[in-house]
Amino acid sequence: MVQHQEQAPRRPVYLVDGARTPFLKARGRPGPFTPVDLAVQAGRPLLMRQPMAPTDFDQVILGCVNVISEEMNPARVAALRLGMGEAMTAFTVQINCGSGMQSIDTAYRTIQGGSADLILAGGAEALSHSPLLLQQKAVNWLADLQLAKSPMAKLKALGRFRPSLFKPVIGLERGLTDPIVELNMGQTAEVIAQLFGITRAQADEYAVSSHLRLARAQREGWLDNEVVPAISADGRIYKEDDGVRPDSSVEHLAKLRPVFERPYGIVTAGNSSQITDGASWMILASEEAVKKHNLTPRAVITDSCWSALDPEIMGLGPAMSIAQLLSRHQYRLDDIDLWELNEAFAAQVLACLAALEDETFCREALKLEHCFGRIDRDKLNIDGGAVALGHPVGTSGNRIVLHLLNALERKGLKRGIATQCIGGGQAGAMMIERL
Repeated sequence: MVQHQEQAPRRPVYLVDGARTPFLKARGRPGPFTPVDLAVQAGRPLLMRQPMAPTDFDQVILGCVNVISEEMNPARVAALRLGMGEAMTAFTVQINCGSGMQSIDTAYRTIQGGSADLILAGGAEALSHSPLLLQQKAVNWLADLQLAKSPMAKLKALGRFRPSLFKPVIGLERGLTDPIVELNMGQTAEVIAQLFGITRAQADEYAVSSHLRLARAQREGWLDNEVVPAISADGRIYKEDDGVRPDSSVEHLAKLRPVFERPYGIVTAGNSSQITDGASWMILASEEAVKKHNLTPRAVITDSCWSALDPEIMGLGPAMSIAQLLSRHQYRLDDIDLWELNEAFAAQVLACLAALEDETFCREALKLEHCFGRIDRDKLNIDGGAVALGHPVGTSGNRIVLHLLNALERKGLKRGIATQCIGGGQAGAMMIERL
């Protein structure tokens, strides 16, 4: 007779605290902070206000996509600069736009399984530091020149030089283009906008709403317990997200030309997320760590899930993750008090909302008998999103969980879901409940 060993009960995992830097819009040159600089700027004040020492953590996990050459494994570099000790294990995770959420999810699973009790999980990205690359033909030319042995061979190689060889390839542009379907992220937003009949006016209206909501949150001080100032090497203080446009209007956005599908596309610079630098951290703890360090947990992670689909329609990923998460717990949309759906593009958010209301999509793609219904816009991205404050790729997934927690506390609500589409045709979603 085969005896089946009972599975150990899963330990609850708590969100204790979190902080992020202001999100700083890229302005045509490398910004004042590298990814690790940003991680340190967010991490120092967060760790300083904790009752435990930085060395009391078991692990550090950091999401980062555009790792620069001087900061290989930025999680470890940041941990050392944060004074967490030479014995601190730290590793970097990368799942494109979901990297910051993946860090939380990895920490959640690790603590839940009993392998750790206290983890610092974050995301850091400095898109303004994305590299300029050499074309492959320039690389080959340099290799031929280097390998030439005789003076005649070197002269021959030099004779093949053309100035055009050194026209740079923009690394960020290539990184935001899917190599399988050969569409950039903006083009995938155009695809799903067409599938669900999203109009230019709707996208612009949504973008204006995002800016006005963020501007109000800044004005009311609702982000004060979330955003910590960043101080650059020259002493300049950055206090708040600087991409917001409080005077944004549909009339102004209507004047902008489509970026990806001219002349009839609907995705413009005004209704897309901004290229931005920023970092965010969250502290996760087991019940044992809460008791040991006398912590006050603020929320518990209820569940998380990841999904995947055709990269050409990658922006619809959140609809799949939402459906998976709700079905698993037999919840309806109305059972969720607040939503954070990362705004890669206004059209992409609107297409996700439309997909959850669409009988055909829910039946054929989600394998449901009926559609989920409508997410109340008053519960969605209530303080704006990436269209207004930017989308530092490796950070955003962490930020939306952090802000969801803060928004639930401010509103006195219980349950929320943070979700995002991920370049390459994936998505992630995380459900938390406030304590």
